[in-house]
Amino acid sequence: MFKNLLDKNPYQLLATAAFIDLFILCVCWEWFISPLRPNGSWLILKGIPLLFAIPGLWKGKVYTMQWASMLILLYLTEGLVRILETGANFWLAVVEIILATTGFICLLMYLKPIKKEAKAKKKLQAEG
Repeated sequence: MFKNLLDKNPYQLLATAAFIDLFILCVCWEWFISPLRPNGSWLILKGIPLLFAIPGLWKGKVYTMQWASMLILLYLTEGLVRILETGANFWLAVVEIILATTGFICLLMYLKPIKKEAKAKKKLQAEG
């Protein structure tokens, strides 16, 4: 198991961890920490899109990382809006912002050399 972990890019691992943590945060936030309504709300479902991205992130699929980098911006936006609230919601929003920003930056750092290589390959094909 640890050999498999060592084979992965650190940005890939951090992005995957950020998505998993963000999912857990969304569920806990809306279920029992500070739900919109007592006994939880349907907002708990906002974490489901993250579950679709996690397997692709773990496998290092470029296409998944591209759309996941756009998806995570929705959670960053929610955190920025909800940071204006008070009490536990403020601190949960801070954590959401940190996790979303970390995931976004790690995805971009992982994809940067891949995109650079693809552009160079395309340029070579155009010249040849």
